[in-house]
Amino acid sequence: MSDNSPLPHPVPPSASQSGDSPAGFLYALAAYLLWGFLPLYMKALGHIPPAEVVAHRVLWSVPIALLVLWGTGRWQDLRAALTSVRMLGMGLMTAALISVNWGIYVWAIGSGHALDAALGYYINPLFSIFLGAVLLREKLGRTQMGAILLAAVAVGILTWDAGRLPVVALSLTLTWGFYAFLKRRLPIGPNQAFTLEVLILLAPAVGFIIYLGTTGTGHFQVGVANDDLLLIGCGIVTAGPLMIYANGAKRLTLSTIAIMQYIAPTMIFLTAVFVFGEPFSQVKLMAFGLIWAALVIYSLPMLVGRLRAKT
Repeated sequence: MSDNSPLPHPVPPSASQSGDSPAGFLYALAAYLLWGFLPLYMKALGHIPPAEVVAHRVLWSVPIALLVLWGTGRWQDLRAALTSVRMLGMGLMTAALISVNWGIYVWAIGSGHALDAALGYYINPLFSIFLGAVLLREKLGRTQMGAILLAAVAVGILTWDAGRLPVVALSLTLTWGFYAFLKRRLPIGPNQAFTLEVLILLAPAVGFIIYLGTTGTGHFQVGVANDDLLLIGCGIVTAGPLMIYANGAKRLTLSTIAIMQYIAPTMIFLTAVFVFGEPFSQVKLMAFGLIWAALVIYSLPMLVGRLRAKT
């Protein structure tokens, strides 16, 4: 729900703190719905190796990202980032994390692990709280500690049932959590940061696509028009929701964004169970139930605070 998380995205520093606007709500809702439907698109690409899909996500996102910057007149920010060693270094780290996150997500959807992807993005807000406590020495409240504990118990149950850690879910959580943590420290807007990341990834992506073409192992321009259209469309489904989200987030309060971020993983969960037909055992139901309870515990104080603020 990566910048493009396939799914939920980091809250930009400029997110509105004073109130919600109807336009902001509609922008954010549209972005989360698009991320929620993303598994259907990625499932159609399930026969193509994840690395190739990621390369095309990068390649075809570049013109869209540049077009948005041109339309908003934010070239100066990107130019400053490209000439700053510090920002380039941070951009390299966030670009590496998001590319790995994309690869895991694409593989998970194509190989029948969409439920694991949903679990990973459900856990992510709680992991972000944990990161804040560990790396920034932020104090945890009792409700936050309780929510994190419930999530840990859920992971323990899944580990006990499968005989191994839920690697896919935890990998998505870790890569997205650290990506969001680092990206908030980039002193440029979300659209500029995304453009910086895909520009950093562009050369290896193009090189990989050319390699696949010359070795005859690629799926682009090999006579299958449907594959070509789907791969080119990766730019729209990657950059489009992100740009829409960036316009919504700056018009919403952080508490509203925190609640809305559950839309995408919920849609992924429902798609996995009712569309893809992935097995959902009683043990998984128990684990997801604990995660949902943890998210309620985590979100309830924010909802109460908003209601009190309105009265």
